Amino acid sequence: MAVGLGNPGPEYARSRHNLGAMVVTLLAERHGERLRHSRNDHALVGEAKVDGRRLALAFPQTYMNDSGLAVRSLVRRFGIEDVGRLVIVQDELDLPAGVVRVKAGGGLAGHNGLRSIEAHLHDRGFSRVRIGIDKAPGRNRRPGDGIGHVLSPPSKKEQEDIDVAVATAADAVEHILVHGVDAAMNFYNSL
Repeated sequence: MAVGLGNPGPEYARSRHNLGAMVVTLLAERHGERLRHSRNDHALVGEAKVDGRRLALAFPQTYMNDSGLAVRSLVRRFGIEDVGRLVIVQDELDLPAGVVRVKAGGGLAGHNGLRSIEAHLHDRGFSRVRIGIDKAPGRNRRPGDGIGHVLSPPSKKEQEDIDVAVATAADAVEHILVHGVDAAMNFYNSL
C-alpha cells in the first residue's frame, strides 16, 4: 500500500506539503483508476494493478498532523501485518527541491505526518519515498520556521523540478512494489 501525505481541501492542493497526495493521484491515473472517498478510513482510496501486483493507494483526508488515524485504519482494512509493506510518500525539508530518495524505516526528521503514523502504528519500520522541497530561504532551523514554506505552493522555477519529482516518486513506488525497497534505494538514492 502507498499512502501519499498531504492536507485535504483546495487551499492546500498545490502546496509543497501535498506532494505525497499528488504522487498517489498520479499512480491511480497511470493505471486507469481514481481515488474515491472512504469514510471509514478517513481517506481517498483506490487500487491499481502494477506488473500484475495489487497496489492500494490512499490520500488521508485528515490533516497532516493526524495522518496516523487514517493510516491505522487503512493498514487494518488491507490486512497489512508487516509495516515494511507500507510506503509513505512525503515531502522532505532536508532534501533539495525535486530530489527523490527512498528510505526503509528510520527517523522522522521532525515530520508531523510521520510522527502521527508512528504514534498510531507503534512502529516506524514503514518505507518512505521522500520528495525534497528544501528549507525556506533565509530561515534558521527552528521549530515552526518551515510551516509557511510547506503550506505554500512552489515558485514557477521550483514547480518544474517538483513535477519531475512527482513522476519520479511514482516510479519509485512502483519499483518498491515490483523489486523491493532495497532495490529501490540502490537505484533512486544514487540518482
